[in-house]
Amino acid sequence: MGFLGVWALSILLGSSLWLAYGVRASAGSGATVKELQEGLQVLKHGKPENFTNDGGPCRRAYCGRGRECVVRQEMGRAECVCQESCHTSFVPVCGSDGRFYENHCELYRTACLQQRRIYMVHSKDCFFKGDTCTMAEYNKLKSMLLDMQPRTSIDGQANAMDQRRILVDTMFKYIDRNQDGRLSSEELAEVRVAVQKDMEEYKQGIVYLQPVISLHSEGRISFESIHFLSICLLHLPKPGNHGIILNFLDLEDINDFGDDGSLYITKVTTIHMGNYSCHAYGYEELSQTHVLQVNVPPVILVYPETQAQEPGVAASLRCHADGIPNPKLTWLKNGLDLQPHGSKQISLLANGSELHIGSVRYEDTGAYTCIARNEVGVDEDISSLFVEDSARKTRLSVGNMFYVFSSEGITILQPGNCEIRRRIPRTEKILGSYVSQLWSSLITAVETDAMPVKLFYDKSHDQLWLLSWRDLLKSRSTLQVITSASAVEQRQIIRTPFEGVEDFYIPPTNLIITHVRFGFVYLKSEPAVHKIDLETLRLVKTISLKNYSCIPASMAYTHLSGYYFIECQVEDRSAPSSQLLIDSVSDAVIGPNPNINGQPFISPDGRFVVSVDKQHGKLQVQTISFSGELRTSHEADVSIPLADLEFQPSFTEANKYMIVASSAQGSKLVFADLASGRTKALEDFKDPIPASSWPWGDANRVVVSSGVFGRYLVTSSAESLFVLDGKQSGPHCEVSDVKRGNTVVWVGEV
Repeated sequence: MGFLGVWALSILLGSSLWLAYGVRASAGSGATVKELQEGLQVLKHGKPENFTNDGGPCRRAYCGRGRECVVRQEMGRAECVCQESCHTSFVPVCGSDGRFYENHCELYRTACLQQRRIYMVHSKDCFFKGDTCTMAEYNKLKSMLLDMQPRTSIDGQANAMDQRRILVDTMFKYIDRNQDGRLSSEELAEVRVAVQKDMEEYKQGIVYLQPVISLHSEGRISFESIHFLSICLLHLPKPGNHGIILNFLDLEDINDFGDDGSLYITKVTTIHMGNYSCHAYGYEELSQTHVLQVNVPPVILVYPETQAQEPGVAASLRCHADGIPNPKLTWLKNGLDLQPHGSKQISLLANGSELHIGSVRYEDTGAYTCIARNEVGVDEDISSLFVEDSARKTRLSVGNMFYVFSSEGITILQPGNCEIRRRIPRTEKILGSYVSQLWSSLITAVETDAMPVKLFYDKSHDQLWLLSWRDLLKSRSTLQVITSASAVEQRQIIRTPFEGVEDFYIPPTNLIITHVRFGFVYLKSEPAVHKIDLETLRLVKTISLKNYSCIPASMAYTHLSGYYFIECQVEDRSAPSSQLLIDSVSDAVIGPNPNINGQPFISPDGRFVVSVDKQHGKLQVQTISFSGELRTSHEADVSIPLADLEFQPSFTEANKYMIVASSAQGSKLVFADLASGRTKALEDFKDPIPASSWPWGDANRVVVSSGVFGRYLVTSSAESLFVLDGKQSGPHCEVSDVKRGNTVVWVGEV
């Protein structure tokens, strides 16, 4: 890999940034017809959704979100204007302007009225503005809420703690309308509306919500915090998580425990889900356990955003949504319910995540809205289909390609038809016109050590992390960070102060987790991991693994319950490697992952952990429940040494995954269904690069997927590439004359 040097890193920089920013490069970008242009103009304010089927002037009018079509009586013409009002549903969303809106409609209506683009962001910034509440303020708020409640039903002989416990229990039960033990946003909204209508009519236990709501609107405390505040008033002193005593830890989001044993979490996220137990001082056998489940509103993505097709061809519209609990998907066409049942023309596949039209007709033109719902929220996105004669084909673009780095140079591969779009020899100067056309201003030459071996783009901070070795013995390493990576004129290359770095790990982002604050580096032969603030690039703390004699070999992370999985190195290559668990809330080592061995791999949604004993060819699958519980699911023995593993979204069920594992020796690949545990072995993929000839890691045959909507995967052999069909769980084609092509980057639209 040393031959890459300066020029190969340049194009890697471009591909990584292109991939990370999710540039929509090809679908529909070459098709420009009059209606398509008119329909896409409204994207300044949102996607088309006001398509009507009546016979009036508004019949062909496309109005953006937050707008509606009206007919001017004096002219008799249709005109798009800002919506006069919105529905009253309370589905809180955060706008890109940092404001809190009661629903999507209010957000887009405001964008229209202000004549600027405001879009929904999937973050909690709107909810956490303002100064952090002090403990005195927490206690004052709690006392005020409790004092406002009637005391007639409380035994006068009860002590203060018992009185408060009874009051909190009464209030919680009143608001919990469906008696499921949780407060949903709908229940809070229902009580909020009732309070606004008539405060005097509801004196039994709900008046306290009014000051909480006002605090929330000022950004002082979140709905999640209200929920947890109510529950944790019952806690006895000395709460713990995973057996870790939290009282004396300096934790950012767990402020204090008050004078009555309460536990406060100010910014609840998915890492806080799990079991919290509290124990009485001097009576540790007396305990009480509370289960915190953190629900997350859906976050949705459709593909493609726009497509143009000729009559008679098939078309598919894909929809992917994450949320807790799993969202249910429904489709609208031009704002009306789509009823595919019994239709031979339209079918819904994979629990509604794919809308398939067998043979498109002119009347199939329209805006198809995918809606994701769960009990805490709604999200939607639109995929537009235009059916027209002689639809223009998509122009050649850099999107939807595999970029393969090999001994000969760089091969750009379009996987659908197995077409090599471009070969860039290692001797070619890549800063010429062709590459400038591909990557525009993203290309920059970067001086590195002799062998750059790992490159990672941190989207949260627009940083490119690069690890280089001086020689094959790893006698010296260099860890560099390129800041402002997407802005050529502002880039700065920082040589980090961490010496002897063996590897680094930065958790990936997904639809729910869009920002990552911390990364890790671990050094050669040292039993510790070092936590790094990605904003400042400074050391936050060192987490010692010495008590477990664990020298890190690899890391993985799930945002559900916030577990870090660490694989420990072993001197005896024939022995399986063990794993340790670290709690990301407290950074405490929980201990071994019981009876689990090998390298951990986490599915993109964080719900599946697959541990691979590569030497012995064993797979162990664990699941993480929505209450944060880590459970062992099943095991599979493929009986071949393994090199790499990749997740492939299922084409038959939403929120499910297949895995593809490659062999480190021989010619096999394995497809496995994570839900059922069924495996399918495939032969004749030719031998990989010998492990002794690939010193840059133990993945001497990589497997790389083509994204959340991708159908194809690529794997390497010593002399060629193989494209796999994830939908058919089998081979698609072989691409010859690509030697040692074991470094692959997918550059996709999503």
